[in-house]
Amino acid sequence: MVGGGVIQQLLRRKLQSQSVATPVLSWFSSKKASEDAGSAGFRAFALMGAGVTGLLSFSTIASADEAEHGLESPNYPWPHDGILSSYDHASIRRGHQVYQQVCASCHSMSLISYRDLVGVAYTEEEAKAMAAEIEVVDGPNDEGEMFTRPGKLSDRLPEPYSNESAARFANGGAYPPDLSLITKARHNGQNYVFALLTGYRDPPAGISIREGLHYNPYFPGGAIAMPKMLNDEAVEYEDGTPATEAQMGKDVVSFLSWAAEPEMEERKLMGFKWIFLLSLALLQAAYYRRLRWSVLKSRKLVLDVVN
Repeated sequence: MVGGGVIQQLLRRKLQSQSVATPVLSWFSSKKASEDAGSAGFRAFALMGAGVTGLLSFSTIASADEAEHGLESPNYPWPHDGILSSYDHASIRRGHQVYQQVCASCHSMSLISYRDLVGVAYTEEEAKAMAAEIEVVDGPNDEGEMFTRPGKLSDRLPEPYSNESAARFANGGAYPPDLSLITKARHNGQNYVFALLTGYRDPPAGISIREGLHYNPYFPGGAIAMPKMLNDEAVEYEDGTPATEAQMGKDVVSFLSWAAEPEMEERKLMGFKWIFLLSLALLQAAYYRRLRWSVLKSRKLVLDVVN
């Protein structure tokens, strides 16, 4: 009986200790769970804040880049961009007419001669007649003096200003660039020039443009000294093509693209010829390899271990 009483007392104490420990453990467990939930919520909030901050910073950088470098130009389907595509020579001729009547009063093309136009946009007689309309300072003559003469095919296209200072003075401090290589000198050249020529618009609310400048989102900074030059029916095409703003922009960009790469068609044709010849050489080499090695690869070796 004494042993049984002692055992009962021990069991009662153990049960009491377990009943006391159970609320303590449950309290610690609930506290830990609430802390985990709180930390998870804080982490989610921190990640959300970081994402929003990243988006805002990206948009800020994009806006700053757009303001500094101009709006990215769209990509247009130029007919001469294909691997085997050539220039639209009728468009080059119309583009030269746009350059003569609209652009040549401010922009030069000092790397292009009249003879370069022969066979591309004009016949030799037409190019000679066009060159004869200008006067070129030449010399010295036998008396050591300079003189003027009618232009000839070897002469370059005339420059509107005698020097850079005269060009800046006539354009309010802005210097009109030479257009000979303009489609190569600008990022996304053809698309940029077309977008610039046709992209003039009113400035958005909150943006003020200084007097003498014009708003164009494709120009770095958005303010350009050149006014809008292409307007519907600004020129009258010789072939009767409607002279819309987009048509004139397309034609003058085709002309400027040819001026920057007059050898493009010859280069593409030469590349196609080389690819064709190398393909024939590859087929010949493959046939010779098969003819030369087929005997060795198809032979059967027999090992005679007896003799």
